[in-house]
Amino acid sequence: MSHRKFEAPRHGSLAFLPKKRCRRGQGRIQAFPKDDASKKPHLTGFAGFKAGMTHVVREINRPGSKLHKKDVVESCTVIDCPDMVAIGVVGYKETQTGLRAVTTCYAGYLSDDARRRLYRKWYCSKKRAFTKYMKAFAETKGEDRLKKIAEESAVVRLIVHSQPSKVPGTQRKAHVMEIQINGGSIAEKVEFAKGLFEKTIPVNTVFTENEMIDTITITKGKGFQGVIKRWGVTRLPRKTHRGLRKVACIGAWHPARVQFQVARAGQQGYHHRTQMHKKVYRIGAGSDPRNAGTNCDLTEKAITPMGGFPGYGTVKNDFLLIKGAVAGPRRRLITLRKTLFPPTSRKALEASDLKFIDTSSKRGHGKFQTSGEKANWMGPLKKDKKVATE
Repeated sequence: MSHRKFEAPRHGSLAFLPKKRCRRGQGRIQAFPKDDASKKPHLTGFAGFKAGMTHVVREINRPGSKLHKKDVVESCTVIDCPDMVAIGVVGYKETQTGLRAVTTCYAGYLSDDARRRLYRKWYCSKKRAFTKYMKAFAETKGEDRLKKIAEESAVVRLIVHSQPSKVPGTQRKAHVMEIQINGGSIAEKVEFAKGLFEKTIPVNTVFTENEMIDTITITKGKGFQGVIKRWGVTRLPRKTHRGLRKVACIGAWHPARVQFQVARAGQQGYHHRTQMHKKVYRIGAGSDPRNAGTNCDLTEKAITPMGGFPGYGTVKNDFLLIKGAVAGPRRRLITLRKTLFPPTSRKALEASDLKFIDTSSKRGHGKFQTSGEKANWMGPLKKDKKVATE
């Protein structure tokens, strides 16, 4: 029997099967935006770390909408984006079975953060990775490899790595990824990549405010779960024998097997997921002490809430303020990509006029935006008097 539309609809989408654990804890870009040779060479992706969430107040400017000229409160996600470092370039040629690597040219110097990725136990290794290559690169500058990439490649991608040592936590092993270079000819792309060797790439050179982007990450792991939580099926009646939170009939006698469409218990979470069309409300500079201020809120305050983001800490680098939730737990790497399908709706093209960004404590019912505001309201405290006397 097919699924009845209203009385007993299908529970859970089958498009995400198999729901299995990811092999890696890093989101992988499986498709890049379509290349346009008429534009200048530019990068199509970046990576950051999820810090936490807050909310903003903004004015809707959409004629015809019921919310036109009204203020709305929206949740936002803060993604900490320390500068990425370019360490190489790789070229691909098109074959009948897909893209195939032509050759790879690395920069003349690789930091310890990047070389840690090549070892399982860095502390007890000889730390000699790329030492011979660095000496050879000092003489040739990789001209032979770069020339081969320019002559034989159809796709050019830049090899970059993150800087986890600049974010809170104990992670020191860098995340290495490839970012495709779009725009211009192949020779211009290779020259563009060569100019970025051993340099830092800030996030504001890749994305702009009010841009729609895609986020790719690994969702929060929830372990082995039953069918009620994993698929959302209905519980059985109260007087059911041998349990309520299960599927009573898992199939007919024939075919003599359990079909894959039947809801079963298993792994939930820690899946690779892509969220499309997430709007960038703000690209904040880590060096700006007013990076959370607006034209309507002139208070000098940073994006980090009072007490820090729970489970993360302080955001000291450039950051992205993205509308809505982003998959994954705090401190997880979020891979950012220019959207594959640029939206054309008025809602997507609307400018984000932020009036207020909340920086109150996220550990309770915070009502103070800054420590100075709290001190003015509370007055001198006993601990402050004690420090003054000492």
